[in-house]
Amino acid sequence: MKMPDLSKLNELDFKDIGNWPVAGRAIVIVLMFGALLFAGYWFHNKDQLVELDSAKARESGLKQTFESKQSKAANLQLYKEQLEVMKQSFGAMLRQLPDKTEVADLLVDVSQTGLANGLEFELFKPSGEQPREFYAELPIELRVVGTYHEFGGFVSGLAALPRIVTIHDITITPDEKDSTRLAMQATAKTYRYLEEETK
Repeated sequence: MKMPDLSKLNELDFKDIGNWPVAGRAIVIVLMFGALLFAGYWFHNKDQLVELDSAKARESGLKQTFESKQSKAANLQLYKEQLEVMKQSFGAMLRQLPDKTEVADLLVDVSQTGLANGLEFELFKPSGEQPREFYAELPIELRVVGTYHEFGGFVSGLAALPRIVTIHDITITPDEKDSTRLAMQATAKTYRYLEEETK
């Protein structure tokens, strides 16, 4: 195979490309075509490819949002039924909270429950209401003397009351006056719904 004579490359005139040999013109055309493709990519397609990647990422996010909303829409009836059950349950719990007129009766119920279980009250001190988000707490400081079984009966009796009463900060120690009995200090709390006052 005959090697091309490269010395003739120095004789080529760039002002007269039309008279170049066919191989030289083909090389120039290929180089120009490549330069045009590169320039087209660099100035036009590169930004579009970045936009395409961004659009694909947005599409993925939108698909997830769509699937989430579609799932919620498909279960809308179930959510409505659950909401109705929750409203009824919330209403039932609210009915267990005394209103302002029932608080005095509830205090009597707490003390009567203790007495009925054989406890001796040394302290029964209701504190002022402490407002919370939608209810008020009414703490009652208690000190009662009795036996373990009487304490158990008292706490069980409080749980059976038609209104909500909770027991907190329980401390049981031997009674100083009678070594056969125990002293229990605790805070009983009842709650009152505040919506009536805010309307």
